[in-house]
Amino acid sequence: MPELSRSQIVVYGAIAIALLLVGARAIRAEGSAGPTETRSPASSGGFSIAADGGGPDVVVDVAGGVRRPGVYRLPAGARVVDAVKRAGGAEAGAALEAINRAARLADGQQVVVPERSPGGTAAAAAGPTAKEGPIGLGSATVEQLDTIDGIGPVTAQKIVEYRDQHGGLASIDQLDQISGIGPATMESLRARLQP
Repeated sequence: MPELSRSQIVVYGAIAIALLLVGARAIRAEGSAGPTETRSPASSGGFSIAADGGGPDVVVDVAGGVRRPGVYRLPAGARVVDAVKRAGGAEAGAALEAINRAARLADGQQVVVPERSPGGTAAAAAGPTAKEGPIGLGSATVEQLDTIDGIGPVTAQKIVEYRDQHGGLASIDQLDQISGIGPATMESLRARLQP
């Protein structure tokens, strides 16, 4: 093995130090990174905020007008738009304006992207009816909530507003904080809703 000259040792040493500094800086930047902003093709040119909520990941079920419906694991603090993007984006006939894409995801939530009816509006049958099964609390519309016994349009609107303000709902029990929902209504909600 040939002997290294003094200048070669200095050059190799400088390269090693530079690599160590770059690596240390990358590790430090990764640990202190805040929310990142990325373009989301599925959201019609909007932005998707992928923020680290500091907690465990959330697992959500994405269904309806998306390319790859299924169950996905996302970082805590993820939004509905991130779940739609993870599911391959919205299909051409999806009615994205019918859902709140900015709502924060909750673990166990179902995100249903409704599909447009032939008339161009969101299909009314996008969510389950009383005969089909429980309604997904994370994506229920005012009209769907209004079909539940004891819930009128005003209370249904309060539920949607509460859900949007609190970044989703992890449990049906959280709805008891809304005025107009008493014990009897809570039982109807348990029978007709899923988190």
